[in-house]
Amino acid sequence: MVLLAKDIMDTSFLTLDGESDALSCAQTMVERRKGYAVVTVGAPPNVAGIVTEWDFLEKIVGPGVNPAGVKLKDLASPTIHSCGPDTPTDEVVTTMANLGVRRMIVRKGDQVVGVITAKNVLAIFRQYIDKLSSEIAGYQSSSTPLG
Repeated sequence: MVLLAKDIMDTSFLTLDGESDALSCAQTMVERRKGYAVVTVGAPPNVAGIVTEWDFLEKIVGPGVNPAGVKLKDLASPTIHSCGPDTPTDEVVTTMANLGVRRMIVRKGDQVVGVITAKNVLAIFRQYIDKLSSEIAGYQSSSTPLG
């Protein structure tokens, strides 16, 4: 059984307009319990970047900047790491580890269809390991001893 990006991605990701302010974004992130927001600009919306809790620490809290005066498009990390929905998860995880990122955008063409987080990866692989362990135990109990 090969798991693909579409099998582990979160489709209820948070998307916010780049013109909104960082304070509103932080409040929405807390309300929705998300550690990130995908930032869009223009119409139709294009992905401009991603804002993470680290961006808030590094660019707002650390330097003591008023978050109400910062637009998301100025706060967002413009480098967006992405993959397709049919990308095998081992490739996704390897890429995330090599790049040192905790989130991967899943795109189908230009459209964002999901986000994979390190938390998603850990949860789904736990389920995967439990299933494999169960299957192995089933094989072991159904085998008959020789002799």
